[in-house]
Amino acid sequence: MNASELRQKSKDELGIMLVDLSREQFNLKMQKGTGQLSKPDQVKKVRRNVARIHTILNEMASA
Repeated sequence: MNASELRQKSKDELGIMLVDLSREQFNLKMQKGTGQLSKPDQVKKVRRNVARIHTILNEMASA
């Protein structure tokens, strides 16, 4: 997901996406802890997407 795609969404949509990604991040951490993680690169992708959403929400708040 690109930052330009995220900028077109509303704050509510971004909030919902953030909650979903946070849940996914938690589930991936649990899978990693139990040794059941099949795609280790997914952890990095989800973490960066969460950071992108936080950045865009902060940009919207300051604008």
